Amino acid sequence: MRDTVRSLARQPPAAGGPMPPLAPPPDIPPRPADRMARARSLLRRCWPPALIILAGLGLWELIVQLARVPGYLLPAPSSIAADMAADWPVLEPALLVTLQEVLLGFLIAAVAGVGLAVLLHLSPVARRAVYPLLIGSQTVPIIVLAPILVILLGYGLAPKLVIVALICFFPIVVNGIDGLRSVDPELIRMMRTLDASRWAILRRVEFPAALPSVFSGLRIAATFAAIGAVFGEWSGSSQGLGYVMLAATPNLLTARIFAAIVLLTAIALLLFGVVSLLERIFVPWAPRGERERSDPR
Repeated sequence: MRDTVRSLARQPPAAGGPMPPLAPPPDIPPRPADRMARARSLLRRCWPPALIILAGLGLWELIVQLARVPGYLLPAPSSIAADMAADWPVLEPALLVTLQEVLLGFLIAAVAGVGLAVLLHLSPVARRAVYPLLIGSQTVPIIVLAPILVILLGYGLAPKLVIVALICFFPIVVNGIDGLRSVDPELIRMMRTLDASRWAILRRVEFPAALPSVFSGLRIAATFAAIGAVFGEWSGSSQGLGYVMLAATPNLLTARIFAAIVLLTAIALLLFGVVSLLERIFVPWAPRGERERSDPR
């Protein structure tokens, strides 16, 4: 069908007739063979980790059942699933609270991190003054700052957002600066020969070229966001999955602790998947896509 459309588009007009207007080819739905190829490619990427996870869960279940390990020491995966279903009225509101903290804190870190990366790129003086301080700030453990932030900001949502943003902030800034500084100098020289302003160079050349690095930093930060939320809830909170884990520890509700860990992992994977999807939408020229298309497997 596609070949037929292309051949018709290449046919010359009739002798003496007017030139027909150029029209875009009609939208052609993907062929079943294309859909099958994409499904097979997705299956090839997903089955190895899925197989490892299933094998690990099966081995875990077998060891716990054969060794008769008490549930308060190490619950079996089946016990964790049953406890998650039974305790869902407790876990669901905690999940929503932690999800809110993760998403808002990550959004704050993304906006502030990209903004600071652009500012430091545009101002060499600011970069020389701030960048060493930015590196040095990572030597202070966030878990040490969490109680101080709770004392300063209270036990509400604010300290959790600050902790999540601080954890996610650094990889976004560093990857953004590296991406902005790695632009091909020839492209910048060409823009200057066209009398482009500094803002035009940043908007048309530097920032689009830095987007793959920015999204790399966002993906790294997405895996850390849930950790920041748990640190904040451990420091002082009466809600969230971190609080559920703290409350379950003295009561030896180990299955509930593992259920909370599973939900935290799901939040991190969800955020990572959303960032990866946004990268595919807004950065289709990323080198990742070229490697996938050239991979013969």
